Amino acid sequence: MPRSEPRGSGVSAEHESNNQTPSWKSTLALVSLALSLLLWLNGLVSSLQRPSVGDDLSRRQLELTVLAQGNLSEPIRPLLSSGDPLQALQDSLTTAISSSEEDGRTPAPELLLEQALLLEHAGQAEEAKAVLQDLSAGTGDPSAVAAALLTPEASTRSEREALLAQLKGSTLLRQWSCEALLGDGACNGEAVARRASAQLLSVTLLPGVGLIAGIALLLRELWRRWRGKAQAAAPWQGPNLSGLDTILLVAGGFVVVGELLTPLLVAPLLTRLLQDLPIDAVLKQGISVVALYGALMAGPLVILRLLLKPLGPGPQGGWLQFRWSPPQLCFGQALKGFLMVLPLVSLVGWLQGQLFEDPGGSNPLLELVLNGHNVPALACFGVTAIVMAPVFEETIFRGVLLPVAARYWGSSWGIVASAAVFAVAHSSLGEFPPLMVLGLGLGWLRWRSGRLGSCVLMHALWNSLTFFNLVVLGW
Repeated sequence: MPRSEPRGSGVSAEHESNNQTPSWKSTLALVSLALSLLLWLNGLVSSLQRPSVGDDLSRRQLELTVLAQGNLSEPIRPLLSSGDPLQALQDSLTTAISSSEEDGRTPAPELLLEQALLLEHAGQAEEAKAVLQDLSAGTGDPSAVAAALLTPEASTRSEREALLAQLKGSTLLRQWSCEALLGDGACNGEAVARRASAQLLSVTLLPGVGLIAGIALLLRELWRRWRGKAQAAAPWQGPNLSGLDTILLVAGGFVVVGELLTPLLVAPLLTRLLQDLPIDAVLKQGISVVALYGALMAGPLVILRLLLKPLGPGPQGGWLQFRWSPPQLCFGQALKGFLMVLPLVSLVGWLQGQLFEDPGGSNPLLELVLNGHNVPALACFGVTAIVMAPVFEETIFRGVLLPVAARYWGSSWGIVASAAVFAVAHSSLGEFPPLMVLGLGLGWLRWRSGRLGSCVLMHALWNSLTFFNLVVLGW
């Protein structure tokens, strides 16, 4: 962590102590802070009741491993799979189904159908038949497929092909259903195995290369610091706002206006506007996500504009210090920061998984991306996650909160404070530790580079990797 003494913030903040703060402003800040704490606490507690997308990701990776087994060369196979992936997948499905039943929820029909097919592949025909019989009594495409599997003679080949065309779910589910209803020769198994191999390699080797590069960069940085040759940090340049103004922006603007009032006002309107449109339900979700996030951004950014306007033009580069030029320097700093934080976040995530069996749910957007097989909808999700969120969140947390906090508490504690608020603001107890580490990395980059633009690009790279893995595993 950087040393704790504060650096210059462009313009002195001594006027804060010389000017009397209006009582209404103090009251509004206090109320906003109290509401924010209540909302964040409720969000963290509620996240314990949400399912974690991590289990789904692990299962999707196991499914790809099962499909790709015959297409993987011997040198590569140990790197991508260990033990018996078929048994591991069976254990994962059993855990997911049992967890749903324990929570009083009906297991997803796709999971039950996949379990039945898996039991059949494992030679447990009677157990598979029992699952199919229970599933066939329900409604929906998986139930119809289950009924066809029990009595294939009751339907024609064209009817079975129509059932398969409508079936949603993982590639493994659709492939095994096809083989069971139409025979191996009609399902292009070799092409599916090659595709699964490519997907598995992309979500395994790409992060692996990033981890190796990140560890090397971390060791290099530690070595340079030990020798006293670490790069000097840039002087702090940030908005000359008071602590009260910052509370109003973060608590009042970001939380109360953005996360509470905006959804209450905008969501019903969006629902009415989209309900009669002749488009896919997933696309409606995508449009809703990007529109809601745009509305969420509007309030805090307007408040920020009003707070910055009396301050004048500010230092060179503006109060927020985006400083995009030269772009190659900006991107290089972002890439270096991204690679260095990757092994640290991975380590924290691994430790968390070892210590806590169920750390809490994930951001619901992750599940939408994982299960959304609609390209325009995925484009909406991608714009939100890769463009809008990095720009907005970095503007608030590293553009305003961090420099102001560093002015009051020093660089180190300023970085810690902004990272903690950043992590809490995502309202997920399970994601808090890795987000905290990511926030520390983003704060460190802001401190070392003096550029907010580099933080935006690093944040975008991080979200891009997450988005890429979700799309690859879910498609």
